[in-house]
Amino acid sequence: MENKVEKMTSLFEEENELKREEIVKFPSKRPRELEAEVVRFQNNKEKWIAFVGLYKGRPYEIFTGIADDEEGIMLPKTVERGLIIKSINEDGSSRYDFQFQNKRGFKVTIEGLSYKFNPEFWNYAKLISGILRYGMPIADLIDLIASLQLNTDSINTWKNGIERALKRYLPDAENLETDNSDTEKI
Repeated sequence: MENKVEKMTSLFEEENELKREEIVKFPSKRPRELEAEVVRFQNNKEKWIAFVGLYKGRPYEIFTGIADDEEGIMLPKTVERGLIIKSINEDGSSRYDFQFQNKRGFKVTIEGLSYKFNPEFWNYAKLISGILRYGMPIADLIDLIASLQLNTDSINTWKNGIERALKRYLPDAENLETDNSDTEKI
């Protein structure tokens, strides 16, 4: 009997290890292009937008901020997906662009996505993207973000939006009790 329990435990541990390895297998260097999903949400009556870069269907990076037409985020509501493209400027610095296909089939590129949002939000998003790239499970990352003690209302509003944007990537069993009523994936 004890031998069966040991075998079952060993099999369970091996299966868990295999699942963990599948989660962590991100490339060491960011691909030039990543598929992306657009998530819109509202916090404190402000419209926010998140661009979630995906690698093999799993969140790899996230860009978020207030959806502000004046800063160049003029994105039709029908846009659900696109590409996040890492581009190199003439001076050697890098930037991230978002590209989507419009209704007529033309590619539309929003250049400098990395410069469109508040630098404070950008820095936190870089940190969260780094955590995603190293394979932290989404549920654990959401818990980590929720536990952050941040000073201002605007950054707490941002934090809540990030949590909601990432919750849609939880496995179905973990996502059953999640309320995304004020978040729409477009």
